[in-house]
Amino acid sequence: MNTTIASLVKNLPLKDIGEGRKKELQSFIEYLKEKKANNQPLHLNFICTHNSRRSQFSQLWAKAMAYYHGHDCATYSGGVEVTACNERVIQTLIKQGFSIRQEGAKQNPHYQIELEGIPLGTFFSKLFDDPSSPNAGFAAIMTCAHADENCPFIAGAERRIPVRYEDPKAFDDTPEEAAAYLAKSIEIATEMHYVFSCL
Repeated sequence: MNTTIASLVKNLPLKDIGEGRKKELQSFIEYLKEKKANNQPLHLNFICTHNSRRSQFSQLWAKAMAYYHGHDCATYSGGVEVTACNERVIQTLIKQGFSIRQEGAKQNPHYQIELEGIPLGTFFSKLFDDPSSPNAGFAAIMTCAHADENCPFIAGAERRIPVRYEDPKAFDDTPEEAAAYLAKSIEIATEMHYVFSCL
């Protein structure tokens, strides 16, 4: 097993997931169980308004935790507006041990992310129906309230599942910025660890 991800997982605070939150995650777990029971591929598209923070963390950690638990899962992310994968997300992941290579334009660069040689995907801001994302046979995982409430129809999604997170953007340019982004990354990693451990 990859030593970095094993070390990260060992320190995730699973006890911090309350019973109420576990109930909220249950529809996500049941969807994955249903797909696996029918020997169907797992495709997840994490959707948030700007596809810059929460959906990027979620795409990354779902892929990493699926790998850790031995599940083949393709993860994607998108938004209703194109911005960029926030540099604070990238810096947080670097601090957590990920190897990241930047490619392309400065306004919306593409990031190739790996963990000790394990490729976890290409990360950049895009619309939820970008050609790089699946157009059928996937679950739309809604990671923010704004996108969930203002994007009533996701074409091709066979299931729409709310898994909302608070936006660390509220701490941008404050002394708490780095801690807030790390806490959000750990929160999402912990919940993805829990979800995939239930399969």
